[in-house]
Amino acid sequence: MIARYTLPEMGRIWSEENRFQKWLEVEIAACEAWAELGVIPAAALAEIRARAAFDVERIKEIEKVTRHDVIAFLTSVQEHVGEAARYIHLGMTSSDVVDTALSLLMREAGERLVGRLERLREVLRGLAAKHRRTLMIGRTHGIHAEPITFGLKLLLWVAETERNIERLKRAIERISVGKISGAVGTYANLDPRVEEIACKRLGLRPARISTQVLQRDRHAEYMSTLAIIGCSVEKFAVEIRGLQRTDIREVEEPFRPGQKGSSAMPHKRNPIIAERLSGLARVLRGNALAAMENVALWHERDISHSSVERVIIPDSTILLDYMLFKLTELLEGLHVYPENMRRNLERTGGLVFSQRVLLALIEKGLSREEAYLLVQRNAMESWQSGRPLKELLTADPEVTRWLSPAEIDGLFDYGYFLRYVDTIYRRFGL
Repeated sequence: MIARYTLPEMGRIWSEENRFQKWLEVEIAACEAWAELGVIPAAALAEIRARAAFDVERIKEIEKVTRHDVIAFLTSVQEHVGEAARYIHLGMTSSDVVDTALSLLMREAGERLVGRLERLREVLRGLAAKHRRTLMIGRTHGIHAEPITFGLKLLLWVAETERNIERLKRAIERISVGKISGAVGTYANLDPRVEEIACKRLGLRPARISTQVLQRDRHAEYMSTLAIIGCSVEKFAVEIRGLQRTDIREVEEPFRPGQKGSSAMPHKRNPIIAERLSGLARVLRGNALAAMENVALWHERDISHSSVERVIIPDSTILLDYMLFKLTELLEGLHVYPENMRRNLERTGGLVFSQRVLLALIEKGLSREEAYLLVQRNAMESWQSGRPLKELLTADPEVTRWLSPAEIDGLFDYGYFLRYVDTIYRRFGL
């Protein structure tokens, strides 16, 4: 059975129903704080708790007239609560509700993304363990360098994913802040203790200072973190795309029964998931830039940020949720071709051992410059003629003056490159 991405959980977080529910939770928490301070009668609080509710369609209907979503929401709640509703929203401004509730929503969405990242990490760890000693060529500038293992490539991704988990947890902590301080943040019509008590009930920290809104550097940091995670997803995807190229074909995306790669060419098996992930990462970066544009507001607030956030924050969390799901799915079904890795590793006729020969000549007493020139001369001949490097070295009297044929042969050993693989793996508990 092929797992398919479904929107319900992350979509539910950003649904109108859940958004208004969070607004209601903030309003009730504030009422409970006022009651604790002796301002709202216990009977009125009990009535608010018992009857507080809203109707999404009714809110929409009211908003057509009021052109103000929070007033429409409060009117709907009042219709359910009755007389005691006069204590709801006491001394508060709309942003007290909206910004504090947004923090709750962003925290909820962020925690779901942490779960996605943790699942990705486990899949990567499993693959890394499986391919601990699967030899392949390491490439720099797109050119063969020296051997690595496929497991080490994956372990690098494990480390980056762990950093992304840490980043996201920090961003969640940064945004887990509430604000109930009134029209311009002075508490003129509120007791600061209301904010402290209400935020504690909601599992948030009260902002040390605010204006009419929470400051948007917090949101920009959160959105930038999502974009950085998207960059990592793209990085992994680009590597998979590169390794899937026909002339390399060391790994390959899952290709399902019945899947078609091209309307014109029946042979095509394209890296469509990885390409999709590369493209979607650009959307996350664009949204992060929009979040940065939201940091500078006029004076104590304007609402230029509000319309932007209604799009970019839900979209980015939903999008990253999908991207992490698809990347994990891709990796779980990844085709790995060790025989192709070995064939590509050997395509350059032993040139990957050039540094070993260089160091061996230096150990024999040559200067680095002398040794480099000797090895490079034979390496360039190997590039041009296609003759194996070991053969050329063994036939070069200037080389055999220092290294015997047996010593040269001993240098061409892939096991040399695996000497410290286990040391690296132990750092990850593997």
